[in-house]
Amino acid sequence: MELISSLHNPKVVRWRSLKEKKGRDAAGIFLAEGPKMVAEALNAGFAAEAVLVRSDFHVPFPLPSGVPVYELPDHVFRSVCDTRTPQGLAAIIRFTALPLKGSLLVALDGLQDPGNMGTVIRTADAAGFDGVIVGPDCVDVFSPKVLRATMGSVFHVGLSFPPSLPEALRNYRDEGFAVISSQLDGDPFFSRAPVAPPLVLVIGNEGNGISAEVRSLATHRLRLPMRGKAESLNASVAAGIMMYDLVRSLP
Repeated sequence: MELISSLHNPKVVRWRSLKEKKGRDAAGIFLAEGPKMVAEALNAGFAAEAVLVRSDFHVPFPLPSGVPVYELPDHVFRSVCDTRTPQGLAAIIRFTALPLKGSLLVALDGLQDPGNMGTVIRTADAAGFDGVIVGPDCVDVFSPKVLRATMGSVFHVGLSFPPSLPEALRNYRDEGFAVISSQLDGDPFFSRAPVAPPLVLVIGNEGNGISAEVRSLATHRLRLPMRGKAESLNASVAAGIMMYDLVRSLP
């Protein structure tokens, strides 16, 4: 284990740059923080460029051979991590994503809140959906806040990053997928006719909803009931309700 004690060490400078999207994109890597996230990434077979261990931290599981391990004193470790109280372990992970395949998919159209993005990915994993299609106007999946919100599910479900979401959805529709648009002016969700897989559930931007071009591609336009005075639901809450009910209703 190599000790790095300087904030000005080139490796440390590079790792600190991963807090920003431009740093992650330029290097092709991101930081997974905490024992759970590191374990999830390594167990899923994601390639680690390095493992970072705070000097006073005991690693609770064996680390893979052949991966450099660096010991960092507390002040250096904190400078690299995004969280206020880092848990003592982090890993530099290569940009990869599980291939997108299967018949139950979620598509995200301009989702901007990191918590929503991470929660949708986590819920898709929990509900048994096969993958998430991330439109180009969405928040970065590999940002620290999104990664934390996924609780490791980002390493379990397939991900796709098409340059054009409408084009991707058009292709899925042409392949026989139902494209379900969640929108406030749609038909009642719980009164819908059965929708059999393959299907794509589309969740829109927190403020503006689903774009007009994406709505035009939908085979089903559905809304959740609002029996109270709220005009809409949080995007990740709406996604969770719809995902679980779609799975519950499978033949």
